[in-house]
Amino acid sequence: MMGLFGGAMLMLAAWLVEVLFGYPDWLYRRIRHPVVWLGALIDGLDRALNRPALGHAWRVVLGAAATAATVALAVCAAVAVSALLSESMPGFCVEAIIASSLICSRSLYHHVAAVSGPLAAGDLPGARTAVAHVVGRETAQLPPDGVARAALESLAENTSDGVVAPLFWGVVFGLPGLAAYKAVNTLDSMIGHRDARHAAFGRFAAHLDDAANYVPARLTGLLFALVSFKPEAFAVMWRDARRHRSPNAGWPEGAAAGALGVRLSGPRSYGGAESAEAWLNARAGDPGPDDLRTGLALYCKALFLAALVLAGIATLQWAQ
Repeated sequence: MMGLFGGAMLMLAAWLVEVLFGYPDWLYRRIRHPVVWLGALIDGLDRALNRPALGHAWRVVLGAAATAATVALAVCAAVAVSALLSESMPGFCVEAIIASSLICSRSLYHHVAAVSGPLAAGDLPGARTAVAHVVGRETAQLPPDGVARAALESLAENTSDGVVAPLFWGVVFGLPGLAAYKAVNTLDSMIGHRDARHAAFGRFAAHLDDAANYVPARLTGLLFALVSFKPEAFAVMWRDARRHRSPNAGWPEGAAAGALGVRLSGPRSYGGAESAEAWLNARAGDPGPDDLRTGLALYCKALFLAALVLAGIATLQWAQ
């Protein structure tokens, strides 16, 4: 039992706040966002500690120390907030509002929908501009099917990273678990790259993120497969997930590929260099605008099922 109701009730309340209101622009203009605060800390540690002259081994050690310090600070702040607020109903509500800032189901939907609209209207430059906000690959030369594929991959992977994983760790450990996960995921996105600068310094962060997403990624794939009512979603996920470059992203992406009857992943360009990635559901065709709209509908159905599961867990926690 955590506070008054437990982690599931807190996550359910936080998720409801996030779905209804998101993170207000006026608040962002005034205080930015917790992830921005984490990013500033990580950037400062990166610049101060990640020095090539130190050598590979020392950079691995210092990167692990920076990762541990960032996660510890996020957890300590969350523990303090939780201890201060969670013993009363008003405090629980404030804690849920704070927790809502670390979930991004609403913003993920809007970012992908912003790609779907121009793509369906034949506005390829507009669709490329929109998809550049949600993927790290080069988008300037992407054909329409490439834009749709990039958006669907981002939707599938970020359903796990941005929604299911935060909720999962929040259910298990409350606000501190949610904050710890968000710190780990932000560290991975900033320093968990395999480029020359971060291969050593970000090594521990990348492995920690892989571990933190192991269960949520598979749960996300299961959600997609279940709500699709298609055996192909289970089959493609099970067969192709391990072919993905990531130990986790292949599960939600594979399930989405099978559910939508399209192929995902495959070759792409990063920083001018071609990356020969394996296809997921290789025998299927390339996605188009209609598939992107169907993918958004699949996303909503999967999150509805997740909400039902979360409500069931919350009910059991409340009854204890």
